[in-house]
Order: sequence, then C-alpha cells, then structure tokens
Amino acid sequence: MKQSLYVGIDVAKANLDIEVRATNERWSVANQEEGVSQLVSRMVELSPALIVLEATGGLELLAVSALAAAGLPVVVVNPRQVRDFAKAVGRLAKTDRIDAGILAHFGEAVKPEPRPLADAETQALKDLLARRRQVVGMITAEKNRLGSARLPVKQDIQRHIVWLQQELARLEKDLGDKLHQSPIWREKEALLRSFKGVGPATSLTLLADLPELGTLNRKQIAALVGVAPLNRDSGTQRGKRKTWGGRSRVRAALYMAALVAAHCNPVISPMYQRLLAAGKLKKVALTACMRKMLIILNSMLKHRTRWNQAVSPVFGPCS
Repeated sequence: MKQSLYVGIDVAKANLDIEVRATNERWSVANQEEGVSQLVSRMVELSPALIVLEATGGLELLAVSALAAAGLPVVVVNPRQVRDFAKAVGRLAKTDRIDAGILAHFGEAVKPEPRPLADAETQALKDLLARRRQVVGMITAEKNRLGSARLPVKQDIQRHIVWLQQELARLEKDLGDKLHQSPIWREKEALLRSFKGVGPATSLTLLADLPELGTLNRKQIAALVGVAPLNRDSGTQRGKRKTWGGRSRVRAALYMAALVAAHCNPVISPMYQRLLAAGKLKKVALTACMRKMLIILNSMLKHRTRWNQAVSPVFGPCS
C-alpha cells in the first residue's frame, strides 16, 4: 500500500524550503518562476496527499497559484494555528520560526481541507482593498502628527495629507469600477448591501477577504471568521467561552457594521438590547451580533435572497 505523503513548504522572499514528511526529503528552490516550476514538477512526481504552506502576506501566492493550477492538493494555513500545534508537540520555542517540517507534520496530523485559490479578479479586488487600508492608515498617522508639528514640517504634512486623500479617492473609484465590471460581484454586493447596517466598506471586505461566504454552513463560516465562541473547559472546570483566531480584517469590518446595525436593524437591534438587558458587556453583545449578522449574510448569498426590509417598519434607515 502506497504511503500518503504530506509536504510542508516554508515561504521566504527569496526561497521556498520544502520537506516531505514520510521520507524526510528536504530541498530548496528560488521563490521565482523557474524555481516554482521545478517545485511543481517534483510535486507532480510525488503526488502528495497534501501540500501545506503558511500565509506570509502574499509571498506564497506564486507557489500556491502554480501548485493549484497543476491540480495539486494545496492549502494555505493560519500561522498562529501551526505555531500552537508546534508548541503542543514540543517542536517550537518562543523565538523559533515555523519550518517546512512543522508544516508537513501539521498537514499529516490535522489534514486541513484544501480550499480553492481565489480567482484573478478576486485577488485584484483584495489587493486594491489592502492598498486602500494602507492609505487610510497613512492618512490617520499623518493627521496625528499634524497636531504637534511646527512649520515648515506642518505644511509638508498637510500637502501629504491632500495627496493621500486624492489617492484614496482614486482607489475607491478603482474599487467601484472593478466591482461593477463583474455581474457576479454586482449581484453579491447588492444582496449584501440590502442588509441594514452593511455599507460599501463592509461589503467590499466580505467580497475580497471572505470568498467562502455563501458556500459554508453557519458553524463553518463563524469558525472561519473567528466569531464562534470556543469552549475553554478542563476536567470539571468550565471556563468562559471565547472567540479567537480567524480573519481579523473581516471581523473588523463586521464590528463596524454591527455598531450601525445595533441601532437600526430590525433583527440585530432588539438582539443587542436584549443582551445588554441580560447583563452582557457591550463588546460581548456586539460580538454575538456580529455572528448573527454573518450567519444571515451567509444564508442570503447561499440562497441568493435579498434582506427582507419589511421585517419591521419601526426602525428607520441606516445612514
């Protein structure tokens, strides 16, 4: 019987370090077209059960794209999840980096499900959205500096803020154009925006950073985003249930949407008030509202159904 092979790939800017779990075969290739081509050829020969890489801020995209295009089972995992696994098996000190061997071991033990790679249009939207977040962050930083700056530095900061605001306007136009070029995205955005509390920034984030929305069940989507409360029990002790992990950018967008929906959405607002009346902290109540919103939005996209705005006429429109 042929042994299943699990491969880990440690991604760096210059190189890809590869290790095969069963055979302990190790080698490196350049993180460029030629090196990735060599990697794909070798992986096709090995026919592994799973190839595991960690998310590294985009450095992994070239390799993942090539492996997925070759029909190989590849998955990009959350570094925190792998780090916790490594600590559990005694393979990782606090300052050690995750290596290819740890990734291969994680793949064999956990067997994460391979997910389809985002298509080129989705990746382009994601890149534009990431750049928009960067520009917004730079505007905020420059405005914070403006208060304590003196001439002529103050004038220089003001000019930079004006330029950044122009860049932000251009990026938002590009995002809008990109969104409306795709009939599928137009339909999804219209469905998401029909939910009271979901604005353009939230809908864009969901489309770009959560392409699985509408394809998973309620428990899976909540766990993927990181809004599902997890048990922290030991023996007879029962710890507090907490949310952790998941996709931080999606959670941040949902948090802002929940703040709005808590005041005007005919389902979320009563839920929020009920939780506060029961003694829940505001943050806990908002997290519960985020999960409820996510489940509703997931169902809306799955069934291609608009939000029923006639649920209750009592609450006014969201601004």
